[in-house]
Amino acid sequence: MRICADDHTRICRDVVCSCRGGAGAPGAAAQVGDATIQDAIGKARRSLGRYRVMALITGVMLLILCVEMIYKYGLVQGLGVSDGLLPYIEWIPFAHGWIYVLYLVTVVDLWSKMRWGLGRLVTLVLAGVVPVMSFVLEKRVVADVGARLDALEQRHAGVAGGTGTEQG
Repeated sequence: MRICADDHTRICRDVVCSCRGGAGAPGAAAQVGDATIQDAIGKARRSLGRYRVMALITGVMLLILCVEMIYKYGLVQGLGVSDGLLPYIEWIPFAHGWIYVLYLVTVVDLWSKMRWGLGRLVTLVLAGVVPVMSFVLEKRVVADVGARLDALEQRHAGVAGGTGTEQG
């Protein structure tokens, strides 16, 4: 199940989808049950939470990596400062690399659930390698996705709250 970025009110499945050229007819998303919609919203919120944690951890590790590189290449090799600290910090690039891999997994998970375009995926991927960008983008993504999911819940509550006796 995915939440369509172009119309937040539709919940898409692989088979029943009326957005972005899916297999279903227009309005097919309305046939999805309440439990399915709530499940999709819950999965998207959990995906957003995982993304948020990994974006913050990746950003912190990237800043630590920058400090390590300034010390190693700027101070030790450039200015000849003692390299006594290097054995204690040589793990930082490896740790950042593995954390970045986990970050990429959470990015792809959120991207696929929200049905964003390729440009958004590239931007999220680059945020893990540009210092401070992950913090800025994390704040924007959390606000945007949170607002979309809140709107989807409100619209769904309005539809689910109806009596079903309306004629049109």
